[in-house]
Amino acid sequence: MKTYIRFGLLVAAILGTLAWLAASGIRESKTYYKTISELKSMPPSEAGKRVRVTGDVVPGSIRREGTAVHFQICEKDRGTVLHVVYTGKDPLPDTFRDDAQAMADGRLAPDGTFHASSIAAKCPSKYEAAPGKAAPKPLNPAPSRSSL
Repeated sequence: MKTYIRFGLLVAAILGTLAWLAASGIRESKTYYKTISELKSMPPSEAGKRVRVTGDVVPGSIRREGTAVHFQICEKDRGTVLHVVYTGKDPLPDTFRDDAQAMADGRLAPDGTFHASSIAAKCPSKYEAAPGKAAPKPLNPAPSRSSL
């Protein structure tokens, strides 16, 4: 009988640990998408929660300071601007530049600065040249087979 109790306690401990890991993993990976206007109107108690925000990179706002990249994104139709600091470990995408649409994943600090841990830029395949204009050349063209 004593063996059954020990086995039952061991199974309960393992199941409890797995449930706790699953719940904490879901809580950490859960991310809400917010517009800049919604992000700025959030109550202070919501600051610090992980969210995703999208906007157009303000031309001339990209500035590098050591490993941090500072830039601003805006909603052109509403005129709202958000200051973003990216300190992630991944390199920024090649398509991240002025006027590009970027999505930042991170947390809003109480001072109104958005601290991003990852940045995604709109896929270049989604861009189309304006009518009557040629498509822009990529910054890092793929190497040709003869140069490999």
